[in-house]
Amino acid sequence: MLSLTQGSLGVASGTLVGFSLGLVGGGGSILAVPLLIYLVGVSDPHMAIGTSAIAVAANAAANLVNHARAGNVKWRCAAVFAVAGIAGAFLGSTLGKLMDGEKLLALFTVIMMVVGALMLKRRSGGGEASVRLDKENLPKLLISGLATGALSGFFGIGGGFLIVPALIFATGMPILYAVGSSLVAVTAFGLTTAANYALSGFVDWSLAGLFILGGIIGGLIGTRSANSLADRKGALNTVFAALIFAVAIYMLVRSLGAM
Repeated sequence: MLSLTQGSLGVASGTLVGFSLGLVGGGGSILAVPLLIYLVGVSDPHMAIGTSAIAVAANAAANLVNHARAGNVKWRCAAVFAVAGIAGAFLGSTLGKLMDGEKLLALFTVIMMVVGALMLKRRSGGGEASVRLDKENLPKLLISGLATGALSGFFGIGGGFLIVPALIFATGMPILYAVGSSLVAVTAFGLTTAANYALSGFVDWSLAGLFILGGIIGGLIGTRSANSLADRKGALNTVFAALIFAVAIYMLVRSLGAM
């Protein structure tokens, strides 16, 4: 049974995650897992990963609707990427459940640092706005989708910070379209991972509901900010990368201390 404090912290954490998903298409479970463990107080890393996966998937779906209304989604490219990623996410989440929870957290901090480094790479507002699915980008979308899905499932992350640069690499689409399109895959990956963890009883449904509620609020704000700041994300990415590094270092110290 959740306490009032835990419930409030769950809503607040969901708001932060929803804002991040709406703004840059990422930052879902990469923030949700440590927030659930170190702020809300979920003691089991596997429970935190499973709960965050279903919450992030729902929040990503809500943000996808917002971006779709703004015309920021390349549906065919996003669908191919997501379908390829679902297979990878199922395999990755199956392997993740077999690992010791504390060791999984330690590896999670490594991927966070890699993601932080990717965020430091400047994302411009350029790109080909008229891009569509074709024979040239189809293989790239399939390969990058499979690889990103596997990482997403293994670490229980939505994968947005990996999906956005992967979509840009595979298709050359502008950053704003990559952010909107990435949410198709984040939703699909999150649901696949969540279903796998739920089968093993690793989802706290009441906490997930509160997290989703906060995420809807934060997502509305984040999507509006993304549309207004589409050409000036460099500074925001730098700040967010610094946050990721800080959280990763904190998690690494905590997980190593528990070993």
